[in-house]
Amino acid sequence: MPILDYIIVAVAAYLLGSIPTGFLVAKVKGIDIRSVGSGNIGATNAMRVLGKPAGIFVLLMDAAKGFGAVWMAALLLKQMNANADVETARIIAGIFAVLGHNYTCWLKFKGGKGIATTAGVYLALAPWAVLVGLVVFILAVLLTKYVSVGSIAAAIALPTTVWIMTPQNIFLGIVSTALGALAIYKHKSNIQRLLAGTENRLGKKSEGAK
Repeated sequence: MPILDYIIVAVAAYLLGSIPTGFLVAKVKGIDIRSVGSGNIGATNAMRVLGKPAGIFVLLMDAAKGFGAVWMAALLLKQMNANADVETARIIAGIFAVLGHNYTCWLKFKGGKGIATTAGVYLALAPWAVLVGLVVFILAVLLTKYVSVGSIAAAIALPTTVWIMTPQNIFLGIVSTALGALAIYKHKSNIQRLLAGTENRLGKKSEGAK
């Protein structure tokens, strides 16, 4: 049954996405990343707390989780000789990879904000949307010096691009909008700090960073 095939894909993608890269890299260095900096396990906090090489590694691995989950979906369907629609399965895998990163079962369902993992998902599903999102992210960061502003701007730009360039793919458009909204929601603490004027600017080390 296709529904069972989609469930298997969703579970596999969630487990891949749930690997807490930033937490594990920090743990190797003897640091609980949840207790320093912003407390987030994502690449931005990893870069501030652990340094650029470690932060870039976390960024790439988090993106790889998203890309790998989408790639894995088609492979799983082939291995199972499933009748499920491959494109639908790929999109479902993308959703659950991001949910796994944001709400990892290994850290009491507290994870990252999903920007890098979402980028990895869309590198596989719609690479042109990632390109637009990346340009918007870079411009927003350069103009404001806030990574969070760049992330929020990219979370708006990516689904907008998907709707404009593939209006016929309603499912992908809806999913892209939902993932963009989730990314913005996960930045609610950043938005509060931006409004209060206490958000860390680019290049400034977080308190407690080593």
